[in-house]
Amino acid sequence: MLVIEGLSRRFGDKAAVSDVNLQIAHGAFVGVIGRSGAGKSTLLRMVNRLQDPSSGRILFDGCDVTALKGPALRQWRAQAAMIFQQFNLVGRLDVLTNVLMGRLATVPTWRALTKMWSREDRAVALSALEQFDIAALAAQRADSLSGGQQQRVAIARALAQEPGLILADEPIASLDPRNTKIVMDALLRINRHFGITVLCNLHSLDLARTYCDRLVGMAQGRVVFDGAPEALTDGVARDLYGLEAGEVMDVAPATVPVAASIPMPDAALA
Repeated sequence: MLVIEGLSRRFGDKAAVSDVNLQIAHGAFVGVIGRSGAGKSTLLRMVNRLQDPSSGRILFDGCDVTALKGPALRQWRAQAAMIFQQFNLVGRLDVLTNVLMGRLATVPTWRALTKMWSREDRAVALSALEQFDIAALAAQRADSLSGGQQQRVAIARALAQEPGLILADEPIASLDPRNTKIVMDALLRINRHFGITVLCNLHSLDLARTYCDRLVGMAQGRVVFDGAPEALTDGVARDLYGLEAGEVMDVAPATVPVAASIPMPDAALA
């Protein structure tokens, strides 16, 4: 279980996140929603320890994440895989090598630098690509792919880390509707098939209601809503988003995701 206790982050006089308390069970798919600047990205970056909290604690299965340093912190960042809005791939490298970067916490540095990946590491990476029907792209340069393909590679890299938690920070912000659905289905497949907890920042309420089993609404750095998607009425959404409500609500409803019903093939990662 992920437990967040009194978590705050200040930048000078500004409180980006203020006294957040959450408990997230294993296997949950939680959407974090709210207007721009609400503190969503800062919250996820603190959980991954890309940013340190000003106060409060983060616990995962009893381990105090906020106290980790050195090798233990690197292991935590492998356990809490991060997916970014801008993919964060190395464009000049091929797709398979980008996914293999998810194995860095498990291999000696010299092996990664010399690209002498083990057969097991390659099998894990290829299996991750196969989950999202992009194994055929393994030899292509990452910067030759479309945005949707690059984000699926980024998700495959996260899966190759064999994490217990995936933190997705606006993973579909720069994608068209077709690729948005493909990427959200991919995240749902990870959640349902592997039982990996997903904490995902989303701007669209329709997507959040369609894919997530719990929503956490933030405003001015604080949690102001925490409940099931059906409890987030249009009235509550308008209070949460204010002037941005029309932008996030006037979106065609997402189709029912197929990821929950399509059986997943057995893989080396299962």
